Amino acid sequence: MILKGIDDKTSQLASLEALLTTAQASARAGIQRDIAAIRAGIKAEQEAAYYIDFDLRDSERTAVIHDLRLEVDGRVAQIDHVVIHKTLTVFVLETKHIASGLKITEDGEFLRWNDYKKTYEGMASPLAQNERHLAVLKDAFQKIELPTRLGMRLDPVFRSFIVVSPQARIDRPKKFDTSCVIKSDGLIEAMEKSFDRAGVLSTFGAAARLVSSDTVSDIGRQLVGLHRPSPIDYTQKYQSLAAIDAGPSACEPAVEVRTQVPDADRFACRRCGKADLTIQHGRYGYYFKCSSCDGNTPIKIDCGKEGHKERLRKQGPKFFRECAECGSSSLFFENAS
Repeated sequence: MILKGIDDKTSQLASLEALLTTAQASARAGIQRDIAAIRAGIKAEQEAAYYIDFDLRDSERTAVIHDLRLEVDGRVAQIDHVVIHKTLTVFVLETKHIASGLKITEDGEFLRWNDYKKTYEGMASPLAQNERHLAVLKDAFQKIELPTRLGMRLDPVFRSFIVVSPQARIDRPKKFDTSCVIKSDGLIEAMEKSFDRAGVLSTFGAAARLVSSDTVSDIGRQLVGLHRPSPIDYTQKYQSLAAIDAGPSACEPAVEVRTQVPDADRFACRRCGKADLTIQHGRYGYYFKCSSCDGNTPIKIDCGKEGHKERLRKQGPKFFRECAECGSSSLFFENAS
């Protein structure tokens, strides 16, 4: 049964295409990247959804949720597809628009083929990304009503899959387990095989968790009830970027260190608009790396006072913006652990 389809993104594309006709030259490249990223994301999600829906649309054993965005205790997860089986096995699927080539090293590093440069390039680990999504999803399950048996709550088992295009070539290592990285046309078979690979104890556990189709539907609908769509105002986004480039007009010196946790959602990838970001250091300094589309977003900070120059200081997973002349220091961002 399909409980939620893919969110319609045509309005986002229309907004960007309208902006492109009037935008200044400095903003056009970013707008074009956004358009390309949205179209690529739509294609990858629809491709996977086609195979999922084809096999599971009429299934009474599974509930399917596409395009689920959760906000739980200050953390956000944009999950491409969730499949809930009547054994309370929850499959969490992350789709990647990789149509040419994917290489995975013995150390578990992911490399994607750049058809233009004719070489492999590093990318953020989709396994790590989906683990973060799983963490938020598990917290979400703590907030919904689950069935009980003999007075004990039946907790689900979670399984992660990374889904790429059927046309993609996957170069797999010999030792590092990549069984969760699959092509979209082999997704259903891989899900079924995951039950076969489970041990005897896991099989008995799954049988003990077996619930009715109505219960599967109820769990799925509760989860859909937690969906929090996040429409992006691209007009405001590019106005904000222009304002950042210009910088504020004044700076009030601050002598106290402010350590409150910043709102992570105020930062967004300039390519796909998602907030699944970490700060990394490269040749030209610190920048945001997006785990969803592998895009880079520059970090620009400026206290606004002439002659002053703010810098980022790293302390473990935390990054502070500091101005020596103003004597100010405040928490700018914290990488997820």
